[in-house]
Amino acid sequence: MSASKVYLIGAGPGDPELITLKAVKALQLAEVVLVDDLVNPELLKHCPQARIVPVGKRGGCKSTPQHFIHRMMIALAEQGQTVARLKGGDPFVFGRGGEEMLALRAANIDYEIIPGMTSGLASCASMEVPVTHRAYNHGVTLVTGHTKDGGPLPWQALVASHTTLVIYMGMQHLAEICRELIAAGMPTDMPCMVVENGTRAEQRGLTSTLQAMPYLAHQQSLKSPSIIVVGEVVKLARNSQQEQDWQQNLQRWLSIGDAA
Repeated sequence: MSASKVYLIGAGPGDPELITLKAVKALQLAEVVLVDDLVNPELLKHCPQARIVPVGKRGGCKSTPQHFIHRMMIALAEQGQTVARLKGGDPFVFGRGGEEMLALRAANIDYEIIPGMTSGLASCASMEVPVTHRAYNHGVTLVTGHTKDGGPLPWQALVASHTTLVIYMGMQHLAEICRELIAAGMPTDMPCMVVENGTRAEQRGLTSTLQAMPYLAHQQSLKSPSIIVVGEVVKLARNSQQEQDWQQNLQRWLSIGDAA
């Protein structure tokens, strides 16, 4: 690891122990750290020598423009500084790491990619849900809950894939996502899960059916950052008292539907 370099670092899903050793070593060398909102602040203990610059990007909130982040990384590197761009999850999974890599490449800036554990897979594991299991499916599909231009997602293709769907950045569109999947042919009773703040101490998880999930998630006030998971493997989530409470809520919701 050398100076005048930018490290695009995956900070992992939230649990501060789920960052890689290589990421920690890069943080210890950094003179400046450009940090996202979703990064656990505890990770900054690995870089007490560095200047910390928040460059958060959160849906529905005021965000740092992406082109500004590009210019800042390039300018700092051209000044001879070692820069760590610390991003939640993995920089190449819905983290705009690819855009930042191309900007650095175009400016002839030395850079290195340090992968991180992506939040979608880690959130499933934290709920004891394997995204693949040969008795239930043959794969997993990672997908964003909304497109850049606001156009529709390929709902029929997603349903036809018969894979576990792990949906990022979808909580604002949860009802629409469930409705569109059902309209595309997915069974209304397909198991569905929402995990809020996955792997963190404040994690909350809710399992239900695709049809009932929007109602129950609203009732439980689940919010971003959350991961939505749809597929038969959700059945494998470990039961808990909260799980039993949510199932009672589900039955109450179904009773309301029958009465209507």
